[in-house]
Amino acid sequence: MTDSVERREVTTDQPGQLARRGHPEAWHEQYADLNHFLMVYKFGLAEINTKITILAEELTHRGSGNPIEHVSPRLKSPASITAKARRLDCPLHFDDLRARIRDIAGIRIVCSFVSDVYTVANMLTRQPDVNLVVTKDYIAKPKINGYRSLHLIVEIPVFMSDRVVAVPVEVQLRTVAMDFWASLEHKIYYKHDPDVVPPRLRDELTAAAEDAARLDLRMERLHREIHGPRR
Repeated sequence: MTDSVERREVTTDQPGQLARRGHPEAWHEQYADLNHFLMVYKFGLAEINTKITILAEELTHRGSGNPIEHVSPRLKSPASITAKARRLDCPLHFDDLRARIRDIAGIRIVCSFVSDVYTVANMLTRQPDVNLVVTKDYIAKPKINGYRSLHLIVEIPVFMSDRVVAVPVEVQLRTVAMDFWASLEHKIYYKHDPDVVPPRLRDELTAAAEDAARLDLRMERLHREIHGPRR
């Protein structure tokens, strides 16, 4: 892209809105730029997803047991990107968004047990074309509300026709129990400011996260006693 394209602002207009205001050419130009901007993130997400699929199938074929329960890739919408940019006080220009927002592409990997989270993370980040940029271990050090998960920002090369782009992808790894708690906590707080929820209820949610963590440890112990450690 040229510098003039890079400095254009991102719009949250839906298809047809600018056209209805009498600016059809402006909307089509902006929409094309936005699709071009998001394209490399879509490709980076596909590359990571393929790597995870290969790992899962190889481990199953080896008879080691597949530690990956399910995988959920996602690409932020223009509205979500814009909202995060405003929270970060980031200018709504493509070059600024690329530099400041590192989770435009993201993938969630739900594993069976806590040890599997770290095993899969190590398998992924040991690959020579996966560059580990940031690690945030909310399993070793949970958030104050009890949230647990392992967050990685990795960069993966995407080979375009005329260049190679290092695309950042956020990888979240968690257990089934962690995913259960996080999903329902999000639904409980949906459209509510956590700060206005009574402290007693916030404490209950934190206690539920601790219960889930204890269940994780118990289920992994039972699995190990019955099957032995994963090979």
